[in-house]
This record gives sequence, C-alpha cells and structure tokens, in this order.
Amino acid sequence: MSGTLTPPQERLDRGHDTDLGRPWLVIVLNDDHNTFEGVAAALSAIIPGVSYDDGMRLANRIHNSGQAVVWSGLREQAELYFEQLRERRLTLAPLEQS
Repeated sequence: MSGTLTPPQERLDRGHDTDLGRPWLVIVLNDDHNTFEGVAAALSAIIPGVSYDDGMRLANRIHNSGQAVVWSGLREQAELYFEQLRERRLTLAPLEQS
C-alpha cells in the first residue's frame, strides 16, 4: 500500500452538458478533544470505503496539517456525511465546493 491516502470520492461527470458542477468537500479539522481512535472510528463508520486503518491515516493527516478532506462528491451526500460526523463530535469546516 502506498504512503499517500486519497480520500474516497464519487466519480463525477464534468462534461459540458451536466449540471453537477464542482464536487463538495467534507473537511475535518484538528481539535483538542477527539482522539485519533475516535476520529478513525467515526470516519470508518460513516464514510464509504474508509477502513479503520484509513481513518487512522486521515486522523494523522488532520493532526499534522490541521485539516483533511475526508470526502468529496455531490452536495446532498456531502451534507449527510457532514451531519453524521458532526453528531460524532468531529470538528468540521463549513461545506465548500472544490
């Protein structure tokens, strides 16, 4: 496995005749109250395709960089993941488009 973790993403058609636009980003921020294990457990439970080990790598990136994009895709799905992660007490940046 490579040392670089790319968060799971929905594949979006950005052709000229689509209304999908740019993907929405779910960004987790570093904080002082969540443990690495708690972040990894939340990410692996909520974000499709993220294992606990992937979650630990993302938690490390969040800790070292101050934030990490944990998912990108359609707005409705981004809103759902945002709310579910917030319910687990993760600190999140406001949703934004890439």
